[in-house]
Amino acid sequence: MINNNFDNRRFLFGALTVLVVLIYVVRLLFLQVLNKEYGALATGNALYHRIIQPERGIILDRTGRIVVDNQPSFDVTVVMREVSNLDTLYFCSLMGITPEFFSERMAAIKDRRRNPGYSSYTEQVFMSQLTLQEASELSENLCRCNGFSIQSSRFRRYLYKAGAHLLGDMGEVSRSDLERDRYYSVGDYIGKQGVERQYESYLRGVKGEEILLKDAVGRMQGHYLGGAADTRAEAGSNITLSVDIELQMLGERLMQNKIGSIVAIEPATGEILCMVSSPSYDPSLLVGRHRGENYSELSSAWSKPLLNRAITGTYPPGSIFKTAQALTELQEGVINDRTMLPCTEGFEKNNLRMRCHTHSSPLNLYQAIATSCNGYFGWAFYRLIGSDKYKSVQQALTVWKDYMVEMGFGYALGVDMPGEKRGMIPNADYYDRMYSRHWDALTIISNSIGQGEVTLTPLQMANLGATIANRGYFYTPHIVKGIEGHSLDSVYTVRHNVNIDRVYYAQVVKGMRQSVLDGTCISAASPDYAVCGKTGTAENKGKDHSVFMGFAPMEKPLIAIAVYVENGGFGAEYGAPIGALMMEQYINGGLSETSLVKADKMERRVIDYGDEER
Repeated sequence: MINNNFDNRRFLFGALTVLVVLIYVVRLLFLQVLNKEYGALATGNALYHRIIQPERGIILDRTGRIVVDNQPSFDVTVVMREVSNLDTLYFCSLMGITPEFFSERMAAIKDRRRNPGYSSYTEQVFMSQLTLQEASELSENLCRCNGFSIQSSRFRRYLYKAGAHLLGDMGEVSRSDLERDRYYSVGDYIGKQGVERQYESYLRGVKGEEILLKDAVGRMQGHYLGGAADTRAEAGSNITLSVDIELQMLGERLMQNKIGSIVAIEPATGEILCMVSSPSYDPSLLVGRHRGENYSELSSAWSKPLLNRAITGTYPPGSIFKTAQALTELQEGVINDRTMLPCTEGFEKNNLRMRCHTHSSPLNLYQAIATSCNGYFGWAFYRLIGSDKYKSVQQALTVWKDYMVEMGFGYALGVDMPGEKRGMIPNADYYDRMYSRHWDALTIISNSIGQGEVTLTPLQMANLGATIANRGYFYTPHIVKGIEGHSLDSVYTVRHNVNIDRVYYAQVVKGMRQSVLDGTCISAASPDYAVCGKTGTAENKGKDHSVFMGFAPMEKPLIAIAVYVENGGFGAEYGAPIGALMMEQYINGGLSETSLVKADKMERRVIDYGDEER
């Protein structure tokens, strides 16, 4: 009996021992193999991950001039697991920030929803884009702040005080940026507007990473696996713009103290030669630690200098739109180049009057374009919408609208820039709703002269010039000419044909040439090459807008251009002279002494807008 009890106790002790050992084995298995958290902790205590930011691609103009490159800067970084015994008030004083900013910044870095790539073992950017002087002052005292250090970095340098709207700018990633692309971490910078934003994926490059070994007290002991696990940063691709920076600078100079836009296009390719939006600003203002302050000041200005009017401004095109009307009416057979139509100082029908300046009457097509006759184009449009060819005014307007869309109006053209607006080409449904189906050609006669409900962007106006220069086709306008190591999107090499016979384009070109020889565009004439042009005076609540659209040379066009000056008055007052100087600069490679004097005078001309909300 005693022996049995002893055997039972021995069995019990043995079982307990085996159970304890088994528990330890299972626990070790869980800690070392199954539970990744503890594995990460162990690894993190030994390894230090340092992100290597790539060199951002530089931006050049079409002639090879560097427009944007990178210059050395410094970032204050933090490794969260190494922050200890931090005197927060001292740190904030050192950095020139508030305790509230410090708390918000640290919380943002650790918030995995806002910063999906966060790791407490990895360097995170606390503050970026410090100058050498700022970094030098900080480095002497930052050693007292465990976990924080200064790392060399780069930020954008804009070499010209021009092209701010087309180049865009860099800003810190937003929450939506972080959610959309895991490439970024809190503190990273991303293109916010213009080319910087549109071509971000090419410009940014690929991040690298160094994995360093740490000893028990946190001292670096060299590269893990001798550097075999490191990855090198890959520089971003360089980008060549289609823009001529000299032409861009001249345009911005001519538009000083004026509100509006200039867009120039190479007709043969659709490449944008300049894209001016005025007022503008020095792109360097949106670089560095003071970016936020400068952005706030610019965004609150009544003149809206941050607005890219070239692609987001929608305006009544005025009389430059008459060229598109002439092409449509010629193609539809309601007029020909010999058709004579009256102008009794305007268009007049059933007590409706659309005024025009005094000139000879009746006129043919060439005379009507040259003198910018409202009466002629009013009657031609009246014939089109009221033509017996169509079952109804709705059908007639649909035909008209389809031609306008083919010419690139009413929808965004697809330029490689963010934020392009579509403008407005009204259709039959629009007027049916507006007038309860009770409307006719007289109701909408203002469309015939680029007024009424019609609006275009300056880019669309320049594209009209390029289409006429090409005698009936255009390429999607684009701001980038080439990307290092990549092909340009094929959408920019597809030819868009307008369903209008080439002979009718030739007739409109003849009228535009006559306008420069002895019509409203005489101030755009050049002794060196044949200019074709059309002025516009777009009605407005205040003073009329001054508009010009043209191209040169006539037979082998190198440049098509649109100039829009808000409240500039007649098209011949600002639009045509500015267009002439821009074409001369591009075609001749510079301005003559006479033209330099004209440019100086234009630069000094001021339009008083008042501090109005626009």
